Amino acid sequence: MAIVNVTPDSFSDGGERLEPAQAIDDGLRFVSEGADIVDVGGESTRPGSRPIDAGEELQRVLPVVTGLARRGLVVSIDTRRAAVARACLDAGARIVNDVSALQDDPALMPLVAERGVPVVLMHRAGRAEEKYVVPPYANVVEEVRQFLVQRAEACQAAGIAHEHIALDPGLGFGKSVQENVDLVGGAGRLAEAGYPVLIGASRKSFIGRLTGIEEPRQRDPASIWLAVEAARRGAAFVRVHDVAGTRQALAVSQVMR
Repeated sequence: MAIVNVTPDSFSDGGERLEPAQAIDDGLRFVSEGADIVDVGGESTRPGSRPIDAGEELQRVLPVVTGLARRGLVVSIDTRRAAVARACLDAGARIVNDVSALQDDPALMPLVAERGVPVVLMHRAGRAEEKYVVPPYANVVEEVRQFLVQRAEACQAAGIAHEHIALDPGLGFGKSVQENVDLVGGAGRLAEAGYPVLIGASRKSFIGRLTGIEEPRQRDPASIWLAVEAARRGAAFVRVHDVAGTRQALAVSQVMR
């Protein structure tokens, strides 16, 4: 899953794709480099970022989703708002990716059920504007797993098919450095719940703390390594900035296995 942020303030690539044409070109390039899904997001979730309204979010993402979908790409819309998801699904998006696990907008779960589209449910502790929080986890893998399974069961009760649900432990969203590492290592345990697991470690701040590299765009080597390790441990999807590098590393890892 390739990351296409169309925001002015995302932690790594904010401001790079303010023009829809640039975002569309990048999405097409990512697919040519080996991406299966292009994930379009219009609201930054970096710690301390401000929430935006649905109108502003739609203004950012809808032209990009429309342009990519018209070219036949599998597009995921990264949103927590039903109004944004509805417009993007109408424009050709095929997946909803929600950092709130369908909790922030009560209208989003019924919409996903009605449209019969896949959804990614992510674990998040706190909110972006609060700079998230790090709860005192006794066992982060088991507690995140329990939360995600509960959300998946709620989705199924609302009419979302089991096979349309994927789980994301939410690296960086209210976890310590060690807890993020534990969640990558625990991808297989999360997958034992019976849902495919998505791991999104790419360029995140915990990598900077592990490596001493402050500039997010210089964290791709470690990000690629973590993507390979997540896949080796049982993740079905990895969400990345560097598609070409990750695809090469995954190909070699598969041969070695």
